[in-house]
Amino acid sequence: MIEVYTDGSCLGNPGKGGWAFLVNYNDKIITKSGYSDFTTNNQMELTAAIKALLFLKEHNELIIFTDSNYLKDGINLWIENWKKNNWLTSQKKPVKNQNLWKELDQLIRGKKITWRWVKGHSINSHNNTVDELARKAAETV
Repeated sequence: MIEVYTDGSCLGNPGKGGWAFLVNYNDKIITKSGYSDFTTNNQMELTAAIKALLFLKEHNELIIFTDSNYLKDGINLWIENWKKNNWLTSQKKPVKNQNLWKELDQLIRGKKITWRWVKGHSINSHNNTVDELARKAAETV
């Protein structure tokens, strides 16, 4: 099973942002990161997951770990209702970051993905690695 850890970071919200992911497959570790000049933390969390899925596009079964409840709950609990309601929230307001949610929704089609929440800034070394990479990416902008 391929394990993926994702994280986003923002210096100011909005502000300079960074994203990162770590792939752990058969104990081989691959990391990638990037940045955006002007973004939000939630946009970077979504971007990290999107970039990981693009990187692993040939793989159909993944476990994705995130410390973002926004990402985990959005993909597991909210997205189906957003789509049914023409991308409006339960308060009848447009879903924020709709373009990123739509891209993520396209990328997960036909895949078996388990989304797991992991406590940020804790004892999980892989999550700490992506946190550091995302922050460093944001600092390079």
